[in-house]
Amino acid sequence: MALANNEPVPIETKDQLIAVLTAGMKPRDQWLIGTEHEKLPFLADQIAPVPFDGERGIQALLKAVLSAGPDYTGIYEQERLIGLKKPSKCGGYSASITLEPGGQVELSGAPLQSLHQTRQELQDHLQDVKKAADPLQMKFLGLGYTPKFSLAQTPRMPKGRYDVMRAYMPKVGNLGLNMMHCSATVQVNLDFASEADMVKKFRVGLALQPLATALFANSVFKEGQLNGFHSYRSNVWRDVDPHRTGLLPFVFEQGMGFERYVDYALQVPMYFVYRDGVYHDARGHHFADFLDGKIEGLEKAQPTLDDWEVHLTTLFPEVRLKQFLEMRGADSGPESFILALSAFWVGLLYDDGVLDSAYDLMKGWSDEARQQLRNDVPQLGLKAQIKGHDLQEIAKEVVTMADEGLKARQLDNGDGVNEQFYLEPIKEIAQDGLAQSDKLIDRFTNVWGKDIHQVYKTLAL
Repeated sequence: MALANNEPVPIETKDQLIAVLTAGMKPRDQWLIGTEHEKLPFLADQIAPVPFDGERGIQALLKAVLSAGPDYTGIYEQERLIGLKKPSKCGGYSASITLEPGGQVELSGAPLQSLHQTRQELQDHLQDVKKAADPLQMKFLGLGYTPKFSLAQTPRMPKGRYDVMRAYMPKVGNLGLNMMHCSATVQVNLDFASEADMVKKFRVGLALQPLATALFANSVFKEGQLNGFHSYRSNVWRDVDPHRTGLLPFVFEQGMGFERYVDYALQVPMYFVYRDGVYHDARGHHFADFLDGKIEGLEKAQPTLDDWEVHLTTLFPEVRLKQFLEMRGADSGPESFILALSAFWVGLLYDDGVLDSAYDLMKGWSDEARQQLRNDVPQLGLKAQIKGHDLQEIAKEVVTMADEGLKARQLDNGDGVNEQFYLEPIKEIAQDGLAQSDKLIDRFTNVWGKDIHQVYKTLAL
């Protein structure tokens, strides 16, 4: 956030921090949908990880996309090409292709008006990336965790913020590096009208995030074997950093609002401060320390709203608040499941009646019950329970709610296809109780002869 002369805005009051979040409030007719997903790259001829450098590396892939697409512009760090931006065909916003720490290729989609536009954006993106990847014999998997490569085998992408995180993660959890380098997710970003609307959507999102995890679970492999989980990615997140992850019980307390989230964020340890192209280590210090000039070496650095917005991106709860709400609990997946996740949350959160019904469903769940469900779902999936109810039964009810919410939007693609169409993959899962994870376990055991290479050959995007 900068002044008219592009100078960063200095932070002088707490109200400025709150205002960053309240600026996200929008009337209903301006609500949009932003979908982000990560893909796991591999060299198809060798079933090998993809490095950053080299003729068949990630940077070569980005260069190929850049050279083939006149609408793309490069994102550079120390002269390395680390990402791309592209104006959306559906508005003035930009989509971007970025890199996660282990080389996961991410599409950060533009905010769009309908799921039909989301589908078009996703198909255009996959076409661009696949066209560039094919000559490199590079392909991608839409799974929540890398099936074969160990953490030690997974390349490190040369981004300064990731170097700071790599040094910090092992100090606060056992699986932070696995999360960074081996996992992949899909998330949807949605708007709110007011503080009260934000709070209700935040609570529903957090309470039902384990259900989304179960419906979209597919990370059943680790280092070539079954790992005993429906969503190993979700299990990994349980042991990353308790200060910045989880279900945020305070969101369900009286007095929750924008200021309460700011108070939480102020006390979350920082990773770094970015100045003049350099990441200055701020590990272990709270943002409040930065405001008070208590970080050694940065005592005279004036905190700005840019610093605050960057800090907000380093918080990783199951639902994250910025100028929109991010639903963050699902494994990555194939195209149909990427779209289904956006459809699920749009249907639940963008219709007032459906949102009220979803809120009524979960409002009696205690902190302990929500946390127990969060703990059980990675291993049990839809067989988990909450307050004596099978999660699959709740899934049927909630997916029906989402379907009603999408129907009420009355948005078809011009050929008579309503947005409800995108829920089809999880409608089936809710009815029969068999997630992608169940089917992958069966295929690996009974069809693929426990050959992990079949995962790569069969499931490549």
